[in-house]
Amino acid sequence: MLSVKYIETEDEYITAVTIRKAVFIVEQHVPLEEEIDEYEKIATHILALENSKAVGTARWRYTDDGVKLERFAVLEPYRNHGVGRALVEFAVDELREENMLYLNAQEYVIPFYRKFNFEEIGDIFYEAEIPHKKMVYNKEKV
Repeated sequence: MLSVKYIETEDEYITAVTIRKAVFIVEQHVPLEEEIDEYEKIATHILALENSKAVGTARWRYTDDGVKLERFAVLEPYRNHGVGRALVEFAVDELREENMLYLNAQEYVIPFYRKFNFEEIGDIFYEAEIPHKKMVYNKEKV
């Protein structure tokens, strides 16, 4: 059974950071200081659970441009099992009243986010030496 919840305890937060470290730092070689940033305390964090086991995480935060969705991470054995979909759907549903949702998608996952009505804008740019593109949620297509 797959579910998504808000992170409410320090232990849940540590679990989310452990997932992010496995995905971003170990797999993708993102430096620790870029992954764990100054926005940790102000962001809203969520956790995906498969049969009570934490398998994915994401966060969002309010910026001058709108609400930025970020740090989507799913443990490797649980990819392509709907965990990413559940995280995106939870975030978009929770933030449905907001005017502007956006994210910086790694280039290889742009097609994934398109399925949820995110559209690319601008040119490719690099974060942690990984190509990204800004994507904005299009409420009109929902």
